[in-house]
This record gives sequence, structure tokens and C-alpha cells, in this order.
Amino acid sequence: MRPDHTPRPPTERAVEVHQPTPLPPTVAVSAPVVPVQPYTVPTVASVVLPDGRVVTGYATNPVQPEPLAAKPPVSRAAVNVALGGVGFLAVCGGLILLTSFIAALTAFITQLITLAAVCFGGWIAVQVFTASGHQSGTTVNIRKATFKRNHFRT
Repeated sequence: MRPDHTPRPPTERAVEVHQPTPLPPTVAVSAPVVPVQPYTVPTVASVVLPDGRVVTGYATNPVQPEPLAAKPPVSRAAVNVALGGVGFLAVCGGLILLTSFIAALTAFITQLITLAAVCFGGWIAVQVFTASGHQSGTTVNIRKATFKRNHFRT
């Protein structure tokens, strides 16, 4: 008879349910073992399908995935990259200021040298072209000179 108390058709066979015999535990390898109550047998479940077939098997609990560890909203690698970028920008700003300072200092030194050359050159020009009241040395007036065979004659 079926569970709904209707007679079976002649082509359907009776289903026999066998309870499994538990085996005593034997541990040959010293591996970590999941704690299980000894000599327990899971219950056997039978399901009658709409077409009249009976499916028998062990009831199992669905496997639950392990909960994921809570992750921060931003990864540490991203934070490290961002901090490196900020540091790099700070260094670049300092380098730009340093190069600007060096360029300004170079221009200032160039202007000082140019000013000194102009002032010193002007002083020399004034000394050369100014007629002074006293003359020292010998004045030689050359009126007629001839050059003959690399000799200077007057």
C-alpha cells in the first residue's frame, strides 16, 4: 500500500528501506578529525514523487558558506598608494621651489657681475682718456720712419 492508502499498480514494486549498520571508528592516520558523536546514524528520509516513485536518502543540512571577514571600505594598498602620491607631490613642490630659488640666485649673481664689469670698465676708461696735469716718461716724436729688411730706422 501507498502512504495515501491507495493500492499499488501491478508494475510498481514495493520499496524496502534498510537501516545502515554503523562501523566502529578506526583511526589509522593521526589527522585532525571533525568531532562527531560516535555510532550515530543519520535518519533516512523517504519522499514520494507525484508519479508514485519513492526516493529514499539521508537528510542533509545545506552547507552554509563561512561568513566573510568584514573588510574596510578602502583597502590598505589603496591607502598606501594615496599616501605615497601625497608625499611625492610634497617633494615635487619643494623641488620646484628649490629650482626657482637657484634660478633667481643665478640671475642675481649674473647681474652683480655685469654691474661690476660696467663700473670697473668705466673707471678704466676714465683713467685712460682723462688728460692729467703731469706726464711722466719720455715722449718720442717719429716723423719719418722706414722699414728695410726687418730693421727699423729713423
